[in-house]
Amino acid sequence: MMAPLVAAVSSPRARLFACFLRLGTQQAAPLQLHTGACCTAKNHYEVLVLGGGSGGITMAARMKRKVGAENVAIVEPSERHFYQPIWTLVGAGAKPLSLSGRSTASVIPSGVAWIQDRVAELNPDKNCIRTDNGKEISYKYLIIALGIQLDYEKIKGLPEGFAYPKIGSNYSVKTVEKTWKALQDFKQGNAVFTFPNTPVKCAGAPQKIMYLSEAYLRKTGKRPKANIIFNTALGTIFGVKKYATALQKIIKERDLTVNYKHNLIEVRADKQEAVFENLDKPGEIKVIQYEMLHVTPPMSSPDVLKTSPVADSAGWVDVDKDTLQHKKYPNVFGIGDCTNLPTSKTAAAVAAQSGVLDKTISLIMKNQRPTKKV
Repeated sequence: MMAPLVAAVSSPRARLFACFLRLGTQQAAPLQLHTGACCTAKNHYEVLVLGGGSGGITMAARMKRKVGAENVAIVEPSERHFYQPIWTLVGAGAKPLSLSGRSTASVIPSGVAWIQDRVAELNPDKNCIRTDNGKEISYKYLIIALGIQLDYEKIKGLPEGFAYPKIGSNYSVKTVEKTWKALQDFKQGNAVFTFPNTPVKCAGAPQKIMYLSEAYLRKTGKRPKANIIFNTALGTIFGVKKYATALQKIIKERDLTVNYKHNLIEVRADKQEAVFENLDKPGEIKVIQYEMLHVTPPMSSPDVLKTSPVADSAGWVDVDKDTLQHKKYPNVFGIGDCTNLPTSKTAAAVAAQSGVLDKTISLIMKNQRPTKKV
């Protein structure tokens, strides 16, 4: 069944959805860095990278070329590194989960120190961080690449509801295969897909699994018995008008139901019920019986950042949008999903940001001030 599914999503029009996976300094006056103060630490690195995802690994490799591997360290607790964009295909049965992961050790640039621990506290005034194990690590330059946090628990009934059948989520390694299982087991009724009332990483993914599921149901002859529903907390199907127009046409052609300003607040997995609030009408709720439910969880900045000195009022790392340098601490930088950059939260965005940040740090290491244009 996989081959027909892949064929079904490789047409010219379907390639539109590939856009979801893709959605710049001059010499200036000498810059006074905030590197004088330092906490008492057993470990010191010229460049300390927080996070071993796409942003952290990319910047560690770039910094290794600038200052030498022995002067760079990555703080990352996870044993496994996952290429998460492929999870959409895993949830649709087109790829096995095993293809998405590698050992973290295998992706860290050779010679770069891997501190396998979780960041517990940032102290940019003293140029150091503290880990869960109580280790203090000092730095000259800090790159924050801690990604985005999944908040399933903000939906009543989750994550414990994933213990039941008929429900999955492509956003977690623990639940992505449950999406495929729910799709395979679908008989008749509502197939419901959600989009939360928060920033999310890869904002196209909640729709992609819906289109892939619809293609699978057509190929297996189940489509006539399926009512496919996309409940989104947003007021539009997509933020870019020309793509939104094209998607609206496909939604109509494929007879998909889209409900805007509908936010998932509860899952009653034992009854196969999803509860939504109408954001335009506070207090109004709607209960939908589902045969299949795909949950895109609320997301937020990691808790360790929310209350740290480097965060803005919403909890994101507060960086200059042109240079990726922190607005208060000149030797602190941010990249990727954990920042307040006005870009999509995707690996494609990280790829573009890494070049900008590389130029910024290069100038700062030469005691030059990055300008607003790169």
